[in-house]
Amino acid sequence: MAARLARTVTATFTVRHDTLTRKDVALQDSKRPMPPVVPAPPYRHAAPSGPWPWMDFEVEPTTSPTIIEESWQGYPQSQFGNWTPDQVKRSKMLEKCLVNKTSTIYWMDVYDDGKFACPDMGGNSHTTVVGTEHEDAFWEILRGERPPNIRVRSIFVDDLTSPVLRMLGTRYDIEPFFFTSSINWIPSRYQEAPTHKQGDHITVTLPFVRTLRNNSHTSQSAPTSSTSLPQSSDTHINTQAPFIMSDGDMLFIDLLAIHMVRGVKTSTIISYHPESTWCRTSAKRLHFLMRLVGESVYWQKIFDKSKDPTFLFLAILWYALYAWDESFELLYKYLSELELQVLKANDIELTRKLHVLQAHLLHYQSLLHNFEVSVKFIAETQNPAMECSIFDDQRIESMELMKTESGNLLSEIDRLAKRREMLSNRLKNVMDLAFASVNIDDSKQTRKLTEATVRDSAAMKQISYLTMVFLPASFLASVFGMNVTAFTTGGLQTLNRYVEVTLSLTLITVYTVVTLQTQSTFHDPDAPFMRRAVWPFYAVWKIVRALKAREKTVKDMV
Repeated sequence: MAARLARTVTATFTVRHDTLTRKDVALQDSKRPMPPVVPAPPYRHAAPSGPWPWMDFEVEPTTSPTIIEESWQGYPQSQFGNWTPDQVKRSKMLEKCLVNKTSTIYWMDVYDDGKFACPDMGGNSHTTVVGTEHEDAFWEILRGERPPNIRVRSIFVDDLTSPVLRMLGTRYDIEPFFFTSSINWIPSRYQEAPTHKQGDHITVTLPFVRTLRNNSHTSQSAPTSSTSLPQSSDTHINTQAPFIMSDGDMLFIDLLAIHMVRGVKTSTIISYHPESTWCRTSAKRLHFLMRLVGESVYWQKIFDKSKDPTFLFLAILWYALYAWDESFELLYKYLSELELQVLKANDIELTRKLHVLQAHLLHYQSLLHNFEVSVKFIAETQNPAMECSIFDDQRIESMELMKTESGNLLSEIDRLAKRREMLSNRLKNVMDLAFASVNIDDSKQTRKLTEATVRDSAAMKQISYLTMVFLPASFLASVFGMNVTAFTTGGLQTLNRYVEVTLSLTLITVYTVVTLQTQSTFHDPDAPFMRRAVWPFYAVWKIVRALKAREKTVKDMV
């Protein structure tokens, strides 16, 4: 049974075939549109401990009295008077439900003996479709008395409508924060209304990462580089958006929104699924998986040993762990492909891919932390109903069992956190390699430019020397060519005279240039000016000494 459960849970992370819509079919196309981007969560509105739910401090609150209906239609104001119409409107808890025309509810019961069953609710088996014409009937089902042998009743809700939201909130006295957190994708966890020996309410809203495999791509048609990026090159990196890998597989954020009413005789779990499109987890899918939990031998032993309904809550959280584990498997494969590309080619587009992946890994770190804190919250928030005397014989064993099972889940989350850290460190190595490759190429280009500059400098230096040699001759030629009486009276100057003066001025120019240079082969580097001034004698002395040394060497050889 356990193997069957594992195979079934793993299979759910591929494209769902049970409730495909036209939008779901679009996902099969290689040019499929992107799933909606998850909004950035306003964390300040996550729990009822905040005294100002969904208030805008820049706007003066309205104080005009409003008529509140006492029936379920007046929810949430009928039960939570601090929720004004402005706050309800700002939270969009009812506005976002208007797009749904009907709600689909899936029912499941856990009996006192630990057996799982799907009850027949209103003659429609375990599925109830609630439209406008079915509201009164659904309200009667919720108000109906349960059989005495039901330990937990699970309600999985798809496509929540405003009337169904109001009825659930009124019947089970649910804080509006549960609906606002799940509708607005706000991670939250809190306990409310704890009563010793009677029960409490606990809520967990948990975003997690899931995979969506691209079943349309083949080995012969690889996607272009543009399809491997969740954002175009001219936009910022949005970690709330889906992350598309090079082969078309996708990682996107999904949500578990669970509210549990724990009591002595019976308890209730409400699992709300804000969006069942885009292959996000539907109520039908989670309902099916929880039925398989009832067939697991391991979990059956747990429900036999303890009557604490919180174990069913803990079992639902395992779904998020399966999703995380598969996501990291795909990320490992994608990162290996990026490493190979960096080793083969130096492309600036690869650098962007690495940065996008690193940004998502950092975001996944915070989501994993929320997962860990949520499990610790479930483990540490003891059920007040278990303090009742009817549970005296199993209270200690149940607490130890909860500690063990929550520890098992926490150890798996720790493994995921270490795997994420390993991927992040490995990605850092790839990024360092990419930057090193870029630096090596830049160094090669810089070296080539330096060599070209040195060659140009040598050529310019030769031209400068050549110009220096011809400078006196050019100067004298210009002087002798002047139409001045001093040069024409008594006859023209002779060529010998021109050569004598030219050579003299050339020697003086060469002497002056070498003397003023601090770096030259004719004298020591950085020699003082007086030493440079006698450089002709020093040069002759070096030549003579070199000749004598050469003659001595020749004599020694003879």
